[in-house]
Amino acid sequence: MGNVSDRRPPRLEDVATHAGVSHQTVSRVVNNHPNVSKATRERVEAAIAELGYRRNTAARSLVTRRSQIIGVLGTELAQYGPANTLLGVQQAAREAGYFVSIAALKESGADSIADAVRYFTDQGADGIIVIVPHDGTVQTLESLSLDVPVVVVGAGRHGGFSSAMVDQKRGARLAVAHLISQGHRRIGHISGPGDWIDAVARAEGWREEMAEAGLTDDLLLEGDWSAGSGYRIGQKLAAERTATAVFVGNDQMALGLLRAFSEAGVRVPLDVSLVGFDDQPEAAYFTPPLTTVRQDFEELGRRCMDMMRTQIEDGAASSTTVVDPELVVRASTSHLT
Repeated sequence: MGNVSDRRPPRLEDVATHAGVSHQTVSRVVNNHPNVSKATRERVEAAIAELGYRRNTAARSLVTRRSQIIGVLGTELAQYGPANTLLGVQQAAREAGYFVSIAALKESGADSIADAVRYFTDQGADGIIVIVPHDGTVQTLESLSLDVPVVVVGAGRHGGFSSAMVDQKRGARLAVAHLISQGHRRIGHISGPGDWIDAVARAEGWREEMAEAGLTDDLLLEGDWSAGSGYRIGQKLAAERTATAVFVGNDQMALGLLRAFSEAGVRVPLDVSLVGFDDQPEAAYFTPPLTTVRQDFEELGRRCMDMMRTQIEDGAASSTTVVDPELVVRASTSHLT
């Protein structure tokens, strides 16, 4: 008699028999449930590989009455942070047996968000992850009275939705505290756009750390996240020479500052120290290499998917999870001389 695969595709029950475990144990392994011992998991995974078992998602959907689809609503997905958060969501969803449907919006108005939500509803999405970092997003979602789980990136404890977030304010305070420890007292801040949740939180962190040190926080300029805006602001700062250090809202704007300062003969870090935010891969190769605040965006995306699964599969209540930032010190900062 031939193998199971000679007669029909292997089933979950065949894997259980081959591995000498229960049907429920195989199901837990397939669905990445944590309550399985390492040895049992390895035995089941070996049986899956040997038999060539593939989960029948369509059949599973009929049983569970779930589509296994997660909608991801995003704007600014070309930006480093949102793009890598989306990557983390996609990887975690695939590992958990979910499909990701993406609605990328050119702008984050209420009508655009409502249209995208209807798109996911028509697909029967089991839940929606929102990577729209503007301050009006939560209010728009609240007005839609959604009946599926929602996880909003960066919303904090606002709106009653689950939220996964990097502690932006703490990251900003780490940056400013580092500059203060280097002897700087005139520390400016170049923020992102004022309608971005993260930009507001970073500016608040800058103000709080400055206030705690008894320093004046009167040097605040707003950019648009682009290197071009950083360059234009850098020309202004180079001409005025009002700051000995600048905390920049992201690495791209810091790149623009570096060029403007170089052209004006302002030496970094001898004349002005710079700290960025994000730690994009190129930051280590700027001239000089950029001191910056690292955000683990892929971990942020995974946290979003973990929270989504607990709500879909376990009926968990909404909650908030916070990813800690990390200061990465490189050559763009030094002691004030």
